[in-house]
Amino acid sequence: MNILILGVGNVLYRDEAIGVKTVLKIQEEYVFPENVKLLDGGTLGMGLMDSLISCDLAVIIDAVKGGHEPGTLYRLVGDDLRKSMSFSDSLHQTDLVDTLIYCDLIGHRPDCVVIGVEPEDFTSLDLELSPKVQEAMPRIIQEVLKELDKYGISYSKK
Repeated sequence: MNILILGVGNVLYRDEAIGVKTVLKIQEEYVFPENVKLLDGGTLGMGLMDSLISCDLAVIIDAVKGGHEPGTLYRLVGDDLRKSMSFSDSLHQTDLVDTLIYCDLIGHRPDCVVIGVEPEDFTSLDLELSPKVQEAMPRIIQEVLKELDKYGISYSKK
């Protein structure tokens, strides 16, 4: 089983960067087997298609506007994932939903789970995460690792 851990977001807009920064932190701290790929997807949208069609499971880390307190974590799959894929709920999944539709059209759409966090500030030009979102990063990492545990994927801390 090929697994993609994908962080998305724009690193210039404060909490929009949580997906990218979390993937980079995971890369710094953990070692994974060859069938697990970590990717800074930035704001690539359709540019992620090759990576998505090459995996069986995509664990996507992103800022998700769910209307709760900043730092709140979300796990979105199935119908919830479908509902999240609109600008009103999520900052980046509109691009991802288009990409996943194209994956369907060519015959391989991976299973997906979004591990999201409620942003505090996603409009300010700032390279630092807000304190509440920064504090959520270790919990996001644990949620990503739990997804790997469900599939018996081994990993170790560096």
